[in-house]
Amino acid sequence: MSANRRWWVPADDKDSVSEKLLRKTRESPLVPIGLGGCLVVAAYRIYRLRSRGSTKMSIHLIHTRVAAQACAVGAIMLGAVYTMYSDYIKRMAQDTGEK
Repeated sequence: MSANRRWWVPADDKDSVSEKLLRKTRESPLVPIGLGGCLVVAAYRIYRLRSRGSTKMSIHLIHTRVAAQACAVGAIMLGAVYTMYSDYIKRMAQDTGEK
């Protein structure tokens, strides 16, 4: 049984991982912001783990998850509001300005 040792090498016409990440970031910049917010909140809550007092570990972890998800949902909502603004309100303002 022979193994294909080159299965992980991307084809020449495909983007590399870093190029793909940069392209996706340019297309939707709020995704990395939401991801960064999640990581910052999670890191802060893990840092505060030692000084949680009498709070149970499971409660502390649930609060950490909820705060991190709030950052991600907030970034998604900001993206949706911006898209709605750019697609509808700006377009309507341009259409009424042309008449």
